[in-house]
Amino acid sequence: MERLSIFDIFKIGVGPSSSHTLGPWVAAAQFARQLTGRPTERVEIHLYRSLSQTGRGHATDLAVMLGLMGWDPKTIATEKIADYIADVARTGTIPIGRQRVPFLRQRDIIFHLNVPVEHPNTLTFKAFLADGKEVAETFLSLGGGFISRQGVYPEAEEQICLPFPIDTGAELLAYCAANDCSIAEIVAQNELAFRPAEEITRDIHAIFNTMVACVQKGCSIPGILPGGLQVRRRAKAIHDQLLGDCLPMEIDSWLEAIRQQPHHFTNINKWVSCFALAVNEENAAMGRVVTSPTNGAAGVIPAVILYYLCFCEGAHKTALRTFFYTAGEIGCLFKKGATISAAMGGCQAEIGVSAAMAAGGLAAVLGGSPKQVLVAAEIAMEHHLGLTCDPAGGLVQIPCIERNAMGAMKAITAANLALVRDPDEALVNFDMIVNTMWETAKDMNGKYKETSEGGLAIHLPVVHPNC
Repeated sequence: MERLSIFDIFKIGVGPSSSHTLGPWVAAAQFARQLTGRPTERVEIHLYRSLSQTGRGHATDLAVMLGLMGWDPKTIATEKIADYIADVARTGTIPIGRQRVPFLRQRDIIFHLNVPVEHPNTLTFKAFLADGKEVAETFLSLGGGFISRQGVYPEAEEQICLPFPIDTGAELLAYCAANDCSIAEIVAQNELAFRPAEEITRDIHAIFNTMVACVQKGCSIPGILPGGLQVRRRAKAIHDQLLGDCLPMEIDSWLEAIRQQPHHFTNINKWVSCFALAVNEENAAMGRVVTSPTNGAAGVIPAVILYYLCFCEGAHKTALRTFFYTAGEIGCLFKKGATISAAMGGCQAEIGVSAAMAAGGLAAVLGGSPKQVLVAAEIAMEHHLGLTCDPAGGLVQIPCIERNAMGAMKAITAANLALVRDPDEALVNFDMIVNTMWETAKDMNGKYKETSEGGLAIHLPVVHPNC
């Protein structure tokens, strides 16, 4: 199987969707690089199946334009996105490298609603060159910001050789037992095969800081989310009710103020929900988030991390490395053994996986054994099996935003349940739940796989953006 780093699971990017926004964005940037030094008269982008059915609501059209322009989703000034798109509309051209190519969004981005393709997230780029030649490339957006070029497969010799190659939970536990160490310690040694230790430290800090900044920003902005559903942001109102209207504040001071709040269950529940809502309201507004493992599920892990830092006795930031190593590896195992794409497996592949990752990470920093960590992840996924993806209006808002709050609370519950039981008594193991999730995904009706053709998406009285 493919060898994955935790930083393949945790990617800094722009909302609202890792499969429908981030993946197509990266694909467009790759295609644009092929046009360097090749005078181009026109480009077309063809979107198929799920990308066409919910593409406008997921900002796929904007993403491919930004990718062609060369903007990096990790660093782009998100507040200027509207200006970049408006410039294309005003000039009738799109900057690709050093050339400006004639471009009309309504003409050159084609949504193929009923054209059969093998993969649900398929997109094709075509460039018509000044010398009469045509360049075409088809990409698959695999979920979590992962992409592949159709017909291109990595050579075996290109695979990174890891000291502990892991494809299953059983293999991971065997390494832990043989080396008398934690999951995080095994994963840490694998990560050194991908990048130097100083880069790992830098990137973990960047992920954590991006997550917390996203929560804080989401807690400070009121108003209506874009897209036409008239969904009102709620995180700020909850935050202000709990802490008062005291933002902006330096992040460490803000976290300390939250730590001083009452630690009874109702208050903690409200804070966890606030954290999760804040992230996914930012995600819905094309803010900067971290795939965890996807954008639509980006709020679960930040909410659980802040629960740990603010409300768990003895919590300390030094444990974050353990959390990210553990949670990231769990995400890798679901990616390899099942899917993290809602277009492939419904929302169990997004919120379900994020809850499993968060539960495992939390169990690890609370002192759980490797077996207890995987039991926590199993419990979290077990109670998300079959969760559908039915975004109303093709937008990552209803029911997506609230599901992050629910996933975070399930993750905390799963970790607590795992820590108070003998893991050897568990009848369901981690690999069993990964396999079950994948079988469920394959059996699930296509209208519940990010197409907006079933569930809440057809019962809410809204106009679909693609109609």
